[in-house]
Amino acid sequence: MKNIFSISILFFAINVSAQTTLSWNNAIDVATSSCSNLHPRIVLDRNNNPLVLWGQSTNAMFSRWTGTAFTIPVAVNPMSIPVFTASWAGPDIASKGDTVYVVFKESPENTGKIYVVHSYDGGVNFSTPVQVDFIADSVSRFPTVTTDDTGNPIIGFMKFNSTFGDSRWVVAKSTDFGNTFSTDVKASGFSGGEICDCCPGQLVSAGNTVAMLYRDNLNNIRDTWTGISIDGGNTFNSGLSIDQNNWMLMSCPSTGPDGILIGDTLYSTFMSLGTGYDLIYWSKASISNLQCSGSVALTGMFTGLTQQNYPRIANFFNATAIVWKQVVSSSSQLAVYFTDDIHNGFPMNYDTVAFGNLSEVTNSDVAISNGKVHVVWQDNVSGTVKYRAGTYAVPGGVKVVYDNSLLTVYPNPAGDFINLNIEKIPGYFGYSILDITGKNVLQSNFQSLNISQQIDVSHLADGTFILQPSACYYRPAPIEFIIHRTK
Repeated sequence: MKNIFSISILFFAINVSAQTTLSWNNAIDVATSSCSNLHPRIVLDRNNNPLVLWGQSTNAMFSRWTGTAFTIPVAVNPMSIPVFTASWAGPDIASKGDTVYVVFKESPENTGKIYVVHSYDGGVNFSTPVQVDFIADSVSRFPTVTTDDTGNPIIGFMKFNSTFGDSRWVVAKSTDFGNTFSTDVKASGFSGGEICDCCPGQLVSAGNTVAMLYRDNLNNIRDTWTGISIDGGNTFNSGLSIDQNNWMLMSCPSTGPDGILIGDTLYSTFMSLGTGYDLIYWSKASISNLQCSGSVALTGMFTGLTQQNYPRIANFFNATAIVWKQVVSSSSQLAVYFTDDIHNGFPMNYDTVAFGNLSEVTNSDVAISNGKVHVVWQDNVSGTVKYRAGTYAVPGGVKVVYDNSLLTVYPNPAGDFINLNIEKIPGYFGYSILDITGKNVLQSNFQSLNISQQIDVSHLADGTFILQPSACYYRPAPIEFIIHRTK
């Protein structure tokens, strides 16, 4: 029996009284035009260096920031497995610390499989591909990947029967860091209809909550829904609409949603033409109550605007950014909304970080670290993937110069102990360990000049944590680490 959960329409803030200012550096090329530029995606390693993935013809291309430049791009798929790539869909990437997963769909779609490769060293080396979709004579497409708190991959993909019927979203999990995967489970169908079968989806995870966001198709009403799992992706027993625009469309728009989980709240963003205009919306929904507080247009219509599309959202704790492509007065633009606290909504104004002719800015992505917003986009004029970073003041007024060379944490993933290697920090070194909700679960300090220190974390559950050094002018950047004990 299919369940449709009621939607409680509430009001929430779109504007905050004070705007957080981003200071942007100059745009740089991730790769030359010969490496193409389709559908870029960005994540961060444990030192907050950007890792960029994109499509090139039949390859999934990857490059990482070394601190001074992006590396020469490499294809993470073997030549024997050609990859489906397009400007509106393609390979996906996720990271936890230095553990990185890239998932891609083999071409042609009617016979090709879905594969994942993993890296345990921040993208320096990748594994051979592992097949994810053991689905007999069924058909798959549009893989998306996230990680659980231990750093294991969770992969969602669209699934059909052998005649491209019975479209639905399914999810498969790994408990051995991407070497094997469970049988997929259904994660869609909660409207009573089917899914929009040529729109990519997005999988997000935090704690035991996993959300599979997708565009629905209920008698050609193509609003955005999400399947919800509260047992880490083992089952999806509930779902809800996060989009109340009632977009009636007889064809597929080929654009999907994105989302983040902060505590009990799912924040999502998507494009809809339900009001008669191509606009980007955002919404928030309670996981525990299965209620959405309504969707709000980011900008609404304004003079010269003709189109908005391809939104992406990212966060670092409460700091949140949404990036999207728009066309204003015959110019394509890359726009960014940013707030240092999503609970207060977004400011009145957004930043425009790239612009050009109608086709110049096409698709984009965003990632956030402490004090920095990272964006990449598909530039069709130069034929490259572009990267740009904006810095923001960390709330609290502490002036900090971050230096990633001052502190290392190992092993990562860890067991019952982590080791800190601390260099050139005189006096006492203080730290806090935060869980994924931002709760302080451990703190201490010790004499810190050129020493190594072992910290007992045996009392902490498996999961993802952030080691946050205490405030001082020169201090190491926060470091994310994973606790994962061999069962």
